[in-house]
Formats: sequence, structure tokens, C-alpha cells
Amino acid sequence: MDKNLQIASGSIVVGVIVLGLKYLAYAWTGSVALYSDAVESIINVVAAVAALMAVWYGARPADENHPYGHHKAEYFSAVLEGALIIVAAIAIVHEAYGTFLSPRAIQAPLEGLLLNGLASALNAVWCWILISRGRKLRSPALVADGKHLLSDVISSGGVIFGVALASITGWTVLDPALAILVALNILWSGWGLIRESTGGLMDAAVTPRQRNTIQKVISENAEGAIEAHDLRTRSAGRAIFIDLHLVVPGAMSVDASHAICDRIENALSEAVHGAVVTIHVEPEGKAKHRGIPVLSPSRHS
Repeated sequence: MDKNLQIASGSIVVGVIVLGLKYLAYAWTGSVALYSDAVESIINVVAAVAALMAVWYGARPADENHPYGHHKAEYFSAVLEGALIIVAAIAIVHEAYGTFLSPRAIQAPLEGLLLNGLASALNAVWCWILISRGRKLRSPALVADGKHLLSDVISSGGVIFGVALASITGWTVLDPALAILVALNILWSGWGLIRESTGGLMDAAVTPRQRNTIQKVISENAEGAIEAHDLRTRSAGRAIFIDLHLVVPGAMSVDASHAICDRIENALSEAVHGAVVTIHVEPEGKAKHRGIPVLSPSRHS
């Protein structure tokens, strides 16, 4: 099974276990703050299923209807997850408002907090796996799922502290107040996911650091050409599309120019994971003298 699919499948299993622990913590205590944690876990499970479907579909090879592949499917999962987070926040605020009007004491706080703490620890380990592996495998869906879990871990820590404080002091109003804070936190998280994912759907360019790497690789591997210009990039899931114009001497043979293009493509594929390269060869009369310079072997050896 593809590594991305394995990790996405694991998210569903972890999500179900965490949901069970957090719901049991809420059922024992009656705490609306712990309820907010449980609601967010429901969203985690739904989002994990959506991420699995997106990773599976996004990994499909290019076909006649999608000649550039299906990489962008993962961005739809991330957008959906952001939208679901907003729905969860609204549900939490609704429950918290009712508790503000009718405060209630927290029952069995120690047992509930221990269960919630165990669930949060499991989430912390899994979100680290999701973010680190998702970045390595260039999977927006896995990274988005991991960032969501990270916000869940942070908010859970605040909830545990607050519920403990409310139980010790008897300030029942702390319980719904914490739930409101959790809702605001996940709202911010959801907005961040939607913003990042729409950037991918809108063919956003690579980061400045990645662009510098691409320019350096082209410059060091275009020996025999005059210059490269009109470099364009865009990210689409695990793929990074790179296209450029390569200016060569007018008398150069097709075989020789093709060899330069192959050298550049191979170097970019090694330096940039998921690179899909397109090079348009032009004669020297098309040089703009403001593109990417070509380094001689002595200058970059």
C-alpha cells in the first residue's frame, strides 16, 4: 500500500480511539469544555476519512481527462476539513451558551481528565507523525490533518488545566468559558487550513526558498546553453510543476539541445521532490539577457 494511504488509514483508527476516550471523559464529567474536545474529535474522524479518499484519488496516474494528474484532489480534503472545523466551532458555542445560562457542577473530574489526557497524548504523537511524514511525502491532506490535530492537542491542554481549576475552585463558569476559547481556537485553525488550501487550488507558486533552489539547479546544469528565462512554478499536491524557456546557440543541433534539457530535468528531479519539468528551447535571438545565467563548470565546481 502507498505510504500516504497507510498513514491516512492510521488517522482513522487513531481518530476513533481518541473520540471514544474523549466522549467517555465528557459522559463521566458532564463538562461542556470536555464536550467541545469530543466534538472536535468527531470532526477529526470525518476529516481523516476525507483525507484517505483524497490521498487515494490524488495518487491516481494521469489519464486522458486529467493529463496533469489528480494531485489537486488533496487540496479539496484540506478545504473540507477547514469547513468542518467551522461547523464544530458553531456547535461548541451553542452548547457553551446553554451552560452559561444553566451552570452545572463537574462530576468525577479526575477520571475524566485522565482519560482526556491519554487521548491528547495519543493525538500529540500522531500529529507529529502526520506533519513530518506529510511534508516529506509532499501531501497537503496529511499535513492539514496533522495541523488540525496539533490545534486539538493545544486546546486540549488548556481544557484539562481549566476543568481542573474549575473543579478545585468551584467556579462553574470556567467550564463554558473554556469551551468558547476552544471554539475560537479551532475557528482560527480552520481559517488557516482554508487559506493554505485555496492557495494550492489557485496554482500558487513555490516558496522563495524553493524557487532559489530551482534557479540554482538550472544555472549549474545548463552548460552549453546561453540562458534560461520565463521560469514559472506551481504546486499541486505532491507535484511541483516547473516550466522554463532555454536559449541555445542557433547552430546547436536538436540532439545537443535535447541533451541539455535532459540534464536539467534529471538534476531538478533529484533536487526537487515531485518535480514535473517542461522546457521550451529557443534560438539565441530570443535571449532576454535578464533570465537565469548559465554557470560554466569552473564556476560551480
